[in-house]
Amino acid sequence: MYVASLKNESLDRETRLSQFIAALICIRQGLVSQLTEGFVKEQIEHYENKLKYEIDSYDVFEALNLGKNMVIVDARSSEAYAERHIPGAISLPHRTMDEETTSRLDKNTLYVTYCDGIGCNASTKGALKLARLGFNVKELMGGLDWWIRDGYATEGLEATSGKTRVCGC
Repeated sequence: MYVASLKNESLDRETRLSQFIAALICIRQGLVSQLTEGFVKEQIEHYENKLKYEIDSYDVFEALNLGKNMVIVDARSSEAYAERHIPGAISLPHRTMDEETTSRLDKNTLYVTYCDGIGCNASTKGALKLARLGFNVKELMGGLDWWIRDGYATEGLEATSGKTRVCGC
């Protein structure tokens, strides 16, 4: 429509120019709309992936209480595990994860790795190694630090008692 009016010699120059500007604005808005749609799609994919690969303390606690098929993996050293760990967690340091040390694990189970917290990446390294070995794995957000902060009990030489808490999210 706008292109046809630009070629229409019967319209005065000012009308053709204003229609040309209107066409440019429409094109720009269309591009912005397309860019926005692409960005929104990327955002959705990002957050869906976060939920696919990360889990918080509350969801772990609830899943364990409901008897879900989940194993909590402490990816820190065995010494750190002995000191304090999530109740029921197994000690499987990321540095020792390989086909041999994971051969008795069920690949149909969800494994949730954790470490000290956001300043430690043992859980990420462990999750990556388990995924590469063919396991379904998620990473506990905030690790043991957030587990304790959220009021859940721990076991070990320096065990902490939990508090009754309601998830605020």
